[in-house]
Amino acid sequence: MTFDVEIVLRERNYAVTERIEHGVEPHRWRESDVEAVLKQILLAIDRAKNPTARSGVVALRGFSWIVEPMDGNVVIAIEIPMGAAVAGPFAIGQDRLDAMIRRVIAAAALPSPTIH
Repeated sequence: MTFDVEIVLRERNYAVTERIEHGVEPHRWRESDVEAVLKQILLAIDRAKNPTARSGVVALRGFSWIVEPMDGNVVIAIEIPMGAAVAGPFAIGQDRLDAMIRRVIAAAALPSPTIH
């Protein structure tokens, strides 16, 4: 599936749109798909701010998000210190997507083992 991400950076008064490809239709998403989509949205914001930089590592923390209805589908709105983005629309239930995002973000916040 293909979806658009509308991005507005801080201190800019215009939006840019990036089209992103994800291989699974939203009604079939699992947590791994939600994680990938969130990371793609955050990377799109970074590319809008730093178009010549190479994409780096994405952490699923430090941002605000909400799932909102739009024309019978839903969108994901994200805000981070450098700007905001709205992605979608996605053909998936609002409550289902909201719950999956909550689980993905909670899992990302769990401590991972460190090997020295």
